[in-house]
This record gives sequence, C-alpha cells and structure tokens, in this order.
Amino acid sequence: MSLLPFCEWLASTKGSIALHESLYIYPLVESVHVLTLCVFVGTSLMLDLRLLGVALRRVPVSEVTGRLVPWMVAGFVVMFISGILLFYAIPIRSYQNIFFRLKVIALLLAGANAWVFHNGVQRTVARWDRDLIPPKKARFAGAASLALWAVIIVCGRMIAYNWFDCDMPQPPLIKWAAGCVDRQR
Repeated sequence: MSLLPFCEWLASTKGSIALHESLYIYPLVESVHVLTLCVFVGTSLMLDLRLLGVALRRVPVSEVTGRLVPWMVAGFVVMFISGILLFYAIPIRSYQNIFFRLKVIALLLAGANAWVFHNGVQRTVARWDRDLIPPKKARFAGAASLALWAVIIVCGRMIAYNWFDCDMPQPPLIKWAAGCVDRQR
C-alpha cells in the first residue's frame, strides 16, 4: 500500500501550494521547527543524562522530570505541528525521501521508548529516585533516547539534500527504499 496518491492529492491543495511557495511563511515554520527541536532535545538531553547517571546525579530523578517534562511536552507539541506543516508543504518529495522515511521510523521508535519509560520504568522511580546510577532499564531508556534523537536530527537535516531523489538515476534498492514509482509503465 502506497501513500503516494494521497501525497499527490495533498501537494495539489491550495494550502500546500501556498505554504511551499510562500516567501516568508515556509522559512518561518522551518525556523519554529528547529527552535522547538532545540527546546525539546535540550530538555530531553538533560533528563537522559540524569537517567544515565552522568549529570545531575545529586538531583532526584522525580525532580528532574517534574521540572523538565512540561518543557519537553511544549517543545514537542510545537515541533510536531511545525513538522506536519513542513510535510504538508512538500508531501511528495518528503514521502519519497529516504532520510524522511528513516526519520519517521526513528520517531516511532523514540515514541515507543518514551512510552515504555513513562508507563513502566518511571513507575518504580520511588525505589531508585536518589540513586547516583539509576537501574539498567532507566539507563537503557536514556541511551536509546539519545541515540534515536541523534538519528532524527541528522536525518531531518539530510532531508534537504537530493542525493536519492526519484527524478535522478538510482540503483533499484534506492528506488525501492524511497518509494519511487516508474511513471513510464
């Protein structure tokens, strides 16, 4: 099942065209996306480093999460909305971009990691809240978060490059991975 027909329809809508062709709005949305990424990842980094037992070791984990999670949520919400708008502006190119696809996979994995942490590991925080080195599952969640957000940031930046665009000659594996459709058939 391909989402390409939906992306083609989306690209033909007045809003998508207006956003893509806007001299000021598209760069503004992109800037908001990057700035809120900084807010989210910066606060997430501090929590992840605490979970790894590398930073803020004398601060209880519950205090770190209590102070940082509201900022993380706010940053994520605005970052998510601006990301949807960036996709809306160029849906076909985004959908057929290998780096976009990798970014979406990493985002889903990061979301699953956060869900498992907040609905599992964090529920036992009272037992290890003040430990200098949190338990293995908490450290794993922190390390996975750091690694996944590094992948998300790099892939997000690489989306801008056309190394693997469908309109360029590509090996069959790249064409398949990017979801390229041969329109000449």
